[in-house]
Parts: sequence; C-alpha cells; structure tokens
Amino acid sequence: MRITEAAKRLGMSPRMLRYREALGLLPPVREQGAHRRFGPEELAAVGQGVELEKRFDVSPAELAFALRVLSEPAVAAAVRDLGVRIGRIQVPRRALDFEKEKALRLLRGSR
Repeated sequence: MRITEAAKRLGMSPRMLRYREALGLLPPVREQGAHRRFGPEELAAVGQGVELEKRFDVSPAELAFALRVLSEPAVAAAVRDLGVRIGRIQVPRRALDFEKEKALRLLRGSR
C-alpha cells in the first residue's frame, strides 16, 4: 500500500510517516520508482515504534537516537562517558581493579 493508506491505518499523517522515515524508524524498503510501499512488516515496525514511544514517554527523535546508541559503539561510549560524568551511570568495578586495591591495602597494613 502507498503512504496515504498506511498513514490512515496507523492513525497518523503521511507527513509523520515521512518524518519517521527520515529518522530511520522505518525499514529501508522502496519500489523501483522510489515510492515507498508499506506491507504488514513495515506497518508492524511503525506500530512497535509508536508503542515504545508511548510506553516510555519518548519522542520519535529520542527513539531514533536510542537506536543509534545501540548500533554505533562510538556513540554508546560517548553517552556512557556523559552518564558517568553526571552521576547517572556508575562505573562498573572490574575484578582486576578490586584485586589491585585489595593488594595495596594489604601492603599498607604490613608496614
């Protein structure tokens, strides 16, 4: 089906569907004539995105960024670093760090 019919079935405007496409929230499927065709899988993907937005109270742009964080390691690392800096994420203690701290405490205590 074409975008107008798909938008009607999803309860949104064709403009909103194009916006979601620009954000990368639609599967990348197009006809030869560059017109997007919507089938059951595309409708289900858009519906799932809308459901996530409602459940977690996020915008389509926020959902698109979350997908980017999950798919791009450099973006994930930068977001994690910010989270640590502002105290929203704790730095996980590595086992080696724990053992190093333990050995230093033992050395300090034997003096």
